[in-house]
This record gives sequence, C-alpha cells and structure tokens, in this order.
Amino acid sequence: MALILIVDDEQKIREVIREYAEFNGYEVKEAADGMEAVALTKQYDFDLIVMDIMMPKLDGFSTCKEIKKTMDIPVIMLSARGEEYDKLFGFELGIDDYVVKPFSPKELMARINVALTRRRQQSAQNNEVLTFDGLEINILARNVTIDGEKIELTPKEYDLLFYLAQNKNIALSRDKLLRDIWGYDFFGDDRTIDTHIKNLRNNLGKYRDHIVTLRGVGYKFEI
Repeated sequence: MALILIVDDEQKIREVIREYAEFNGYEVKEAADGMEAVALTKQYDFDLIVMDIMMPKLDGFSTCKEIKKTMDIPVIMLSARGEEYDKLFGFELGIDDYVVKPFSPKELMARINVALTRRRQQSAQNNEVLTFDGLEINILARNVTIDGEKIELTPKEYDLLFYLAQNKNIALSRDKLLRDIWGYDFFGDDRTIDTHIKNLRNNLGKYRDHIVTLRGVGYKFEI
C-alpha cells in the first residue's frame, strides 16, 4: 500500500484528497504547512507527496527543494495559479506533475496513479550502472562521475541524462523527452529541452559529444 503525504493549509482540500486517496487504497498522512511536511518526511517513508504551493511558514517550492536535497520522492504540486512560469519552475525543482485549482479529485487520483506507476517502472530499470569510457552513471544512486570525479546536476538534468543513456543510440524527439521526463503536455516551445541539453553538455565536459543533436527531430545519446 502506497503512503501519500498531503500538504495544504486548507483543511477541506486535505479532507477531500484523503477521502479519494483512501478509497483508492492509499494510506495518507497530512501536513498543514511546509515545515510540518519536511518534519514528516524524516519520520515516514512516503511514496508520493501532493503539495500546495501557497502555504504559511514555508511555501511549496521551498518545501520541495528542501525535501529533494536528501530524498527522491515524487511530488505533485497544487496551485491556484496556472502560469507557465510557475509550472516550469516546479519542474526545474524536480516535481512530477502540476495540477491547477480547482481540480477534479478523480483526475488528481489518475495523476497520482500515473506518477506512482512511472516511479515503480523507473525503480525496476534503475538497478544499473552505465559506463561510457570515463563517464559513469549510477542510476540507482543518482550519481554521475567523470574520470572518477563526481559532478553535480539539477534533478531534471539527472533525469534527462539517465533517460538518454538508457535509450542510447535511439533518436528521441523533443516532444517525447518532455512527455516522458517532465510528465505533462507541454504547450510552450522547445527551449526548455534545448536549455537543459546545453547545461548538461557543459557539465559533461569532454564527454559532451555523446549527446548528439538531430536537426529537426531532437537528440540522441550516441556511443
């Protein structure tokens, strides 16, 4: 049974999500603000977090950033604001999905199911270390080294590198990368992928050429 943490300063919203989540067979814990959420993640091994952005004491973005420092837990953000900037900022922090209020509880449950299924599939695939010359990618540990030296990447840069490496020598379109890594339908332009690829290449140094641009298509991790 998956354990879900619901974080929202509005009690009625927590109650509605709890009711639907428990009906779907999930165990639920609640937090009314970000500080309480951070404390609970140190006590329980959560499988997923549903969290509002606008909260007292510690907002959802700051809470997510704090939790992601030490734990890799799927996060679905809730917000009354649907601006693209907020969504992109959340995905930069490593969230899995973004739901705008007011929302359908049934749709939220569907998104929770998808996020948990995706994480289980990733866990099944992630028990491996990929090595390409002096570039070593430890997917389970979320650790990347170049000639024995660990490099630091953002959460989405890790996800992007892992995905490309696991699908080596396969042409991947920008749409597919957005859908499979960001986990949502992207209605803007392709610059978010291109920006992440540029930053990732810079971090890979002399191994940057493993990531090949396919003009008019997308990218490929070539060996």
